[in-house]
Amino acid sequence: MEKHRIFTTSVASVYPHYVTKAERKGRTRAEVDEVIRWLTGYTQKAFEGHLKKETDFETFFAKAPRLNPSRSLIKGVVCGVRVEDIQEPTMQAIRYLDKLVDALAKGRPMAKILRQ
Repeated sequence: MEKHRIFTTSVASVYPHYVTKAERKGRTRAEVDEVIRWLTGYTQKAFEGHLKKETDFETFFAKAPRLNPSRSLIKGVVCGVRVEDIQEPTMQAIRYLDKLVDALAKGRPMAKILRQ
């Protein structure tokens, strides 16, 4: 089975779209970075390193220091698919990130987004 093209897409090429989506709704780049760090366990410096190296999504999530165990609490639909029903772990992680950015753009409080 052929991998979805998002797996080989660099995080750096999608990141500006996440930031733009959040900023259009009055949120900040720092908040986007915070949800990414929460999900993956990367430090800000390590995350920025991956952006510079143009790491692809598959590698980005495979090398994540600690995927947040609370990520399984993220529910909902992205691109017509329920994130909790996605079987492939990397695709599920990518969709979790999409849901976090969506929640940020919808104005949800950060404490709720980060399941605190």
